[in-house]
Amino acid sequence: MGSSSLEIQQQDDPKTQGHDIDEEKNFDIALGHEMSVQKPDFAVGEGITSFEEVGEMRQGLHQRHIQMIALAGTIGTGLFLGSGSALVNGGPLGAFLSYTIVGMGVSGVCLAVGELGALVPLSGGMVRYAEIFFDPALSFADGWNQIYGTVVGLPAEMVAASVLVSFWIEVNNAIWISVFGSLVMITSLLFVRVYGELEFGFAILKIALIIIVNITALVITCGGGPSGDPIGFRYWKSPGVFAVEYMGYTNNLGKFMGFWATMVSACFAYSSIQGFANPAAETRSPRRSIPMAAKRIFIRIISFYAISIFMTTLVVPSTDPHLLQESGTASQSPFVIASQLAGIKVLPSVINTLLICSAWSAGNSFMLSSSRTLYGMARRGFAPKHFMRLNRFSIPYVAVAFIGVFIALGYMTLDNTASTVFTWMQSLVAVSALVDWIVVLITYLRFYYGCKAQGISRQELPWASPLQPYLSWTALSFFLVVIITNGFEVFLNGHWSTETFISSYFGIAFVVVLYFGYKVIKRSKIVSLQDMPIREFIEIANANPEDPPKPKKGWRKLNILWE
Repeated sequence: MGSSSLEIQQQDDPKTQGHDIDEEKNFDIALGHEMSVQKPDFAVGEGITSFEEVGEMRQGLHQRHIQMIALAGTIGTGLFLGSGSALVNGGPLGAFLSYTIVGMGVSGVCLAVGELGALVPLSGGMVRYAEIFFDPALSFADGWNQIYGTVVGLPAEMVAASVLVSFWIEVNNAIWISVFGSLVMITSLLFVRVYGELEFGFAILKIALIIIVNITALVITCGGGPSGDPIGFRYWKSPGVFAVEYMGYTNNLGKFMGFWATMVSACFAYSSIQGFANPAAETRSPRRSIPMAAKRIFIRIISFYAISIFMTTLVVPSTDPHLLQESGTASQSPFVIASQLAGIKVLPSVINTLLICSAWSAGNSFMLSSSRTLYGMARRGFAPKHFMRLNRFSIPYVAVAFIGVFIALGYMTLDNTASTVFTWMQSLVAVSALVDWIVVLITYLRFYYGCKAQGISRQELPWASPLQPYLSWTALSFFLVVIITNGFEVFLNGHWSTETFISSYFGIAFVVVLYFGYKVIKRSKIVSLQDMPIREFIEIANANPEDPPKPKKGWRKLNILWE
């Protein structure tokens, strides 16, 4: 691309509380030539050392908030409840391998998002990156895919929270779905700083829960429980490292199919894990905070997901009758079952309380990520402009309200088919997550080769993720195989299920129709490698350096979580 002078026009602080933001007043970046994508919105006001998207979404999230949100923000029912079905279908080794392998692929996704987010910190995350570095049609399709995944995933979290409450008291779950749904809505409509502090606290609680569970499992395994019986690897030997059978198949093929079926549970557990970059415009020092969050994803996956699943498989047999209840509720938590089997009376209630907080927290993460995605889409014309309306706290309240309406889907689980409905929700969210991860990796690879085509060294970027492009190609290949085969059981002789087929493949058709529909109607084109505005973003980053991090003092030198 030719050299260009960046003419960043200053404008007065727009007061966008409760009314639409005028797209005509956006800051214009004059690139000196025609571009095949819409010009991105940036402002560089006095005293601001990071990108700030026009719209005055307040930068209320500090580094510790974004670090802890990335560290434990989306840990919820996928790990604490969904792991039950994974253990049943795949056995102890199958569950451990599926969560670990999917986690490795997701690490590649998060590193790619971190690199893009450090260069282009805009609200909406991948919706914005896909438009700039690939095709507006892909941005449109994936944006609505993310929204669709959220409107299914959010009620699933609320249902899970209500099921957990029934551990103590049996009342109509509609009451608790309404209570937790209201809490999520209230939290999401306040200052983003309130959300940040709340999630900061929840993240600490979830980390404490995981530590408690793992230490307890280790003690029980070694014979430190009330029974004094050392378990060791007893449940790996009997009933075995893989499930005894899957859908009637008892040979090695059945064991492999059971293991592969756990991939959906693992994908559900990791859904929205890459959403830490979505509130980039509300994050202080995003070029430092976002990469730091991305780099810690791998440690988080090993420390939280892999180790927790492994320790649970040691103390809960895959054939335990309580793992999958047919009483109209979702799977019971294997973490609670482990404590009950060991005869520890108080611990199950403690764990259950923290599990409820985790479900609430995961619901908050879904809401923040999706509302900012919807806001970002509205800014680009991919959604109605009403979703750009901000309240007095600079929160896109119309977007929050729209997402919140779908919490009512949780009421579908109130009859005797609740466990089936929850399974469908889990599958729908998992496929939506897979689609989003694939879009992330495709967009990132286009960006990577765009840099090479323009002669841009990776050392010029604000942050360059490691092992690229090999990590992205490997993850992309793996996720493509998973998304194509995730509903394989419906093709087995005598196991056809229309509902399972739809929940397994609707997400793919949904995105394909949106992508090609947009291209036909809007006649969008894939951005060529030479036309990507990579150099312009680098120059903006270089012209607006962030303040250096403050040196650690005292006890902060021991803090490895968010500093």
